[in-house]
Amino acid sequence: MDAFTTQLEKYAELVLRVGVNIQPGQVLMVEAPLETVEFTRIVVCKAYEAGAKYVQVNWDDEAITRIRFESAPDESFSYYPEWTAKMMEQLAEGNGALLNIKVPDPELYKGIDSAKVSSASKAASVARQKFQGYVRKSTFSWCLVKAPTRAWADKVFADLPEEERVTAMWETLFRMNRVDRDDPVGAWGEHLETLLAKRKVLNAKQYRRLHFRAPGTDLSVELPQGHIWLGGGKANDAGVVFVANMPTEEVYTMPHRTGVNGTVTSTMPLNLNGRLVDRFSITFRDGRVTGYKAEVGEEHLASLLDTDEGAKYLGEVALVPYDSPISNLNRIFYNTGIDENASCHLALGSAYPTNLENGTKLSREELLARGANVSMAHTDFMIGSAELEIDGELPDGTVEPVFRKGNWA
Repeated sequence: MDAFTTQLEKYAELVLRVGVNIQPGQVLMVEAPLETVEFTRIVVCKAYEAGAKYVQVNWDDEAITRIRFESAPDESFSYYPEWTAKMMEQLAEGNGALLNIKVPDPELYKGIDSAKVSSASKAASVARQKFQGYVRKSTFSWCLVKAPTRAWADKVFADLPEEERVTAMWETLFRMNRVDRDDPVGAWGEHLETLLAKRKVLNAKQYRRLHFRAPGTDLSVELPQGHIWLGGGKANDAGVVFVANMPTEEVYTMPHRTGVNGTVTSTMPLNLNGRLVDRFSITFRDGRVTGYKAEVGEEHLASLLDTDEGAKYLGEVALVPYDSPISNLNRIFYNTGIDENASCHLALGSAYPTNLENGTKLSREELLARGANVSMAHTDFMIGSAELEIDGELPDGTVEPVFRKGNWA
């Protein structure tokens, strides 16, 4: 077996054992781009070796997606097949596991009418609301991972000769996921313990609010009473611990829905499902977006905010030090699942009920009353830099440094 195939097998074992933490007798669904067929086949093989009862692979072809937006009638974009949503709900309700190899082409919708993309995205969000509720409550095990596609590698490694780009992307993914270690699973165990220790410190603090300051950013974020910091592993309803995003370097909680005031400026481009938004700022008053501007893709940001009323409020605040493994690669990946783990970030849209004491047992109305945001959307955007400073206000009113010069104080 050559060295590259060995690394692929180690990566597959890692995402199965640490990511979804597949259990004997469990059903696994894999969502994967066609270009990742070699890696996906290894995942399927390793899943059966680990005792999976059945593995379903749903292939994604962005060329076919593009054809739809170029050729389908307008009524196509307000349609989403109900049976697809029901399939996902059945997976979650049956304690299945979902592994999503998610790598959207940053230029996929270039030249496509933004209204078509927005309509299709909203139709999918409406149809999948129940399933997304299971995702946000950690009802079942799910994990987002990455594998190279030609379009993504060309965007990220445009400074390299074309024939070297996909290889460079694989090497980078192996490195940021600790696959290059002798024992990747053991290395992840140590990493998750580090994140857990940071969570314990923050949960003991129970800050009333965080204040973010950086060039173009002056933002106060109130945290609800009983908020919980999470990061790394989490347990599903069956008590099985899984890691929802690989790689991951963040600890995160929910802001109070109506307690966000000020302006924040992005520090990285946002790949909004194949539409780029860059160099943008957003202003909040009493939690709600009151203004925004973007040098690139402002219309895409506008369509996100129009998803529903909750999309105009924040649902997540996440802390990631500037001096961290992914950030130190000094490269923008145009993939939120990676870029958010190189930078402090916020999310427009729904909060995770798991970030609130007893939150998974609360109704929509009860979550709103406790200060949690509810929306069909959940979109992270990056705000971290070497100049970011964060202060935390303790319950007694004392203010102390949390971040200085982009890192933990």
